[in-house]
Amino acid sequence: MIAVTYVEPGGRYTPRRELTRSAGVLSLWGFGVAAVISGNFFGWNFGLDAGGFGGMAAATLLLAILYFCLTQSIAEMAAAMPHAGGAYGWCRAGLGPVGGLIAGLADNLKYVLVPAAIAYTITDYLDPVTDQWLNVSLPNPAWWAIVFVIFTAINIAGIRTASWIAILASLMAIAALATFWGGAVQQIDFSLWALNIDANGEELFDGDGPWFPFGIAGIGTAIPFAIWFFLGIEQVPMAAEETLDPERQVPRALRVTFVTLLIAALLTLFLVAGIEPGAAISGLANEPLFAGFESIFNFNISYGVLALIATIGLVASLHAMLFAAGRNIFALSRAGYFPKWMSQTMTGTRTPVFALITVSILGFFVCAAIEFNAPLFGGLPVGATLLNMAVFGAVISYSLQMLAYLKLKRVDFDRPYLSPLGRGGAALALVLGLVTFVLLWLNQDYRPGLVGVGLWIGAGLLYFMFYSRHRLVKSPEETFALSLQD
Repeated sequence: MIAVTYVEPGGRYTPRRELTRSAGVLSLWGFGVAAVISGNFFGWNFGLDAGGFGGMAAATLLLAILYFCLTQSIAEMAAAMPHAGGAYGWCRAGLGPVGGLIAGLADNLKYVLVPAAIAYTITDYLDPVTDQWLNVSLPNPAWWAIVFVIFTAINIAGIRTASWIAILASLMAIAALATFWGGAVQQIDFSLWALNIDANGEELFDGDGPWFPFGIAGIGTAIPFAIWFFLGIEQVPMAAEETLDPERQVPRALRVTFVTLLIAALLTLFLVAGIEPGAAISGLANEPLFAGFESIFNFNISYGVLALIATIGLVASLHAMLFAAGRNIFALSRAGYFPKWMSQTMTGTRTPVFALITVSILGFFVCAAIEFNAPLFGGLPVGATLLNMAVFGAVISYSLQMLAYLKLKRVDFDRPYLSPLGRGGAALALVLGLVTFVLLWLNQDYRPGLVGVGLWIGAGLLYFMFYSRHRLVKSPEETFALSLQD
């Protein structure tokens, strides 16, 4: 076991790092749905090309099982440890300071890279719109700065403001999706469009049939894309320390959020694949909903309208991910794993202003790296590599969280909420998480991302070994972890 040293900070250390409680179930639902909802607009559909409709449907159901088990387990941990650190907190309690740090670093990677990729994509959509409608075209760095400044300012304004923006963004994104669902359900024809039909109308009946053109193996190749229907729901406990009644409200919010996202995922998957132009063509589209909209309403939608529809989901996820990134850095900094100045909160709003600014600055430079688009870690463009890093970081964090849960089940402490799935649910989530990790690794396009994750976690561990482990602070997460050792 690696020895750590705790320092006694000055008397003003804790007061300068206090959060305020005002969030409820609706607020947590807003953050959880907003973080994930952009995955319904694009990205997931490449699984149709990788595994066919049947492969993608099976992969989505497997990921739904993984996330259901995961959310029930973390609901139990978050109710017992309602701290801003989320996964870092219970991994610290169950796996020690190194395990907690690795989980925190894996989450940090995801929460920094995903908002940056979203901000970059928002720029791609909005610049042509403003150029066409307003005759205003800005250089990409100016767009990135505008996006990060606006949403950083919203998060700095306070948890109440951030919550209402998250709720509003989630409702708007769901409304856009519901418009598609309502029109598509009237035209659905699985006997035709869910089959693999190419652009020339040719039926592709390879493998195990029209719905499983790549056989059972297609399920595995579709899993990395199915994860986008749920990736980010685990951030709900990041707001536990700012929730009025976290012992009851966090588990309830996780349940409602999961049901919302599951319904959205199934409707989007089945309806996109079940109407013209069908699963095969939608599986290659950058904007899978757009062709569906044109088919439903029987007219060509202007690019500007389509871009604004897509931006709704992007904005929701950017806002929620920035919130989570700020709390992740805040918690790790407050405990001394990251530089301590990052965890100071703003007087009045009690928001981690320096953590949020740090995320935005890092995000800006990640956007610049994506713009450069140089081959990285074996030939993939930097943008694809960074997104793959985010997925790997998430899967690593999930596995560590389930390991921590299983270990903590052997320890006696107050648990206001108990997962109805217990150890079995956590073990199943762990197995599915490890299977997902292996499937990602088997895809050569994802391997460079794992190299990047290793470099980031390695750098964080070196900083910990040579500096921060001698300067830790007894934050709420650290205090709870130490209490279990008494």
